[in-house]
Amino acid sequence: MYTPKPEHKFSFGLWTVGSVGRDPFGEPVRRALSPVEIVHLLAEVGAWGVNFHDNDLIPIDATPAERDQIVHNFKYALAETGIVVPMATTNLFSDPAFRDGAFTSNDPRVRAYALHKTMHAIDLGVELGVGVYVFWGGREGAETDAAKDPVTAIKRTREAMNFLCAYVIDKGYNLKFALEAKPNEPRGDIYNATTGNMLAFIATLDHPEMVGVNPEVAHEHMAGLNFTHAVAQALEAGKLFHIDLNDQAFGRYDQDFRFGAHNIKSAFFLVKLLEDYGYGGSRHFDAHAYRTADLDDVKAFATGCIRTYLILKDKAAQFNADPEIQALLAEITADDGSLDGFKGAYSPQKAAALKGHTFDRVALGQRGQPYERLDQLTVELLLGVR
Repeated sequence: MYTPKPEHKFSFGLWTVGSVGRDPFGEPVRRALSPVEIVHLLAEVGAWGVNFHDNDLIPIDATPAERDQIVHNFKYALAETGIVVPMATTNLFSDPAFRDGAFTSNDPRVRAYALHKTMHAIDLGVELGVGVYVFWGGREGAETDAAKDPVTAIKRTREAMNFLCAYVIDKGYNLKFALEAKPNEPRGDIYNATTGNMLAFIATLDHPEMVGVNPEVAHEHMAGLNFTHAVAQALEAGKLFHIDLNDQAFGRYDQDFRFGAHNIKSAFFLVKLLEDYGYGGSRHFDAHAYRTADLDDVKAFATGCIRTYLILKDKAAQFNADPEIQALLAEITADDGSLDGFKGAYSPQKAAALKGHTFDRVALGQRGQPYERLDQLTVELLLGVR
């Protein structure tokens, strides 16, 4: 029942199951896996896709011959396993050159190099079949506002995105961009810190139709926000081009826990939203196994991400079919049609009629809603007693 299938579109990044367990206070605890090994590991756990940063696959200092051999081996592993590459991105945060940002760097040479690196990485992604290209500005921020003018930073980001959209159009690539927000870490503050910020920014671009968002559970939870609401806004706007699934304690550093490991109720409503509205993109797990994990436990981590999603998908179907829950929802949303004349688009006649209508304000204030009962039924469903 919880066996992954290609139509579920579960994917992982090379950097996720390939994490060696390093953190700011500790050295690696697991050996590094090659991209080929990671592809086979993902096939073993039933994943559909593998995603990568350019330098996850090809070291930044690789020679052209080394690059070609790595890509050849990677393609062979993909063909052997049937794993696809739906998304790619550029690492514009690890190398010391990006210590003060990439597209927002105060150094024009760094900004130019960031475009140079990204164009080459886009070419690589297209060569491997990607349809979505993600931008996460991990260094696009500041520790002190004395260092950068935030208005200039926004303008520089827009100039870079417009340039890269034009590059994709000029090359004839069938590619969409997805922007990923994060409030902080590794910078003290990161520009365009939330999914809402990104949606507003996209509207100012030369080609907004090419650009959507890639919201991540952990990044919105770091800011104490409701991730499901952020995803709903992106879905309603037609801008949910990709999604990063993991888990996170609210207000903490970026933990990247296994999907559903911490906030199972939030994970449930997220899965329900995606399934109810027919989201058709990748379900990408941007998460890491605990630092305590060995390779077997890394496989358990990846399997766990997939199983939790599928279990919650099944729970969402149960919620939608539960007679008592649906009866409560029908009661909550009941509409006798008496106010239909006031609905829809504005007209002067409609406004005048609505202004003249008499409402029983006291009765409106006395009506309770059975949200406690509804929420308890949801909890009982998740706990497996319904």
